[in-house]
Amino acid sequence: MGETGKVAAPNRECVFCEIIQKRRPAHIVLAADDVLAFLDTSPLFEGHVLVVPTRHVVTLPDLTGGELDPFFRAVQRISAALPIALGAQGTFVAMNNVVSQSVPHLHAHVVPRTRGDGLRGFFWPRRRYSSESDAARIASVIADAL
Repeated sequence: MGETGKVAAPNRECVFCEIIQKRRPAHIVLAADDVLAFLDTSPLFEGHVLVVPTRHVVTLPDLTGGELDPFFRAVQRISAALPIALGAQGTFVAMNNVVSQSVPHLHAHVVPRTRGDGLRGFFWPRRRYSSESDAARIASVIADAL
């Protein structure tokens, strides 16, 4: 259910909507009105969990104000539980919006981490700004958009 208290129509072609509707099996770790969390079928490490809103939305900006809190609380709870449950030292939390989003339904990855597990930082090349003024310009453009 979303902010309106109504369950939005699921996307019949969405794998995650099929899991939410129990038309596709999944190993559920958390189920609530607005959020479902289950094991990723292709995990980076054992215990890799996907957290999804139960209403079909594609990206983070598509969530309503009333959906944000339950979604991120679930991500937070799972991030806190994985080290305790699995003996991990921490977690990696990530999500994509459109680019590299393997399933077009918003989902946060919560992955248990231990030092020396082989996962190396971010998966893309990093670079510096060409100058402090260039960084200031980009920061200003983003701040203006907000």
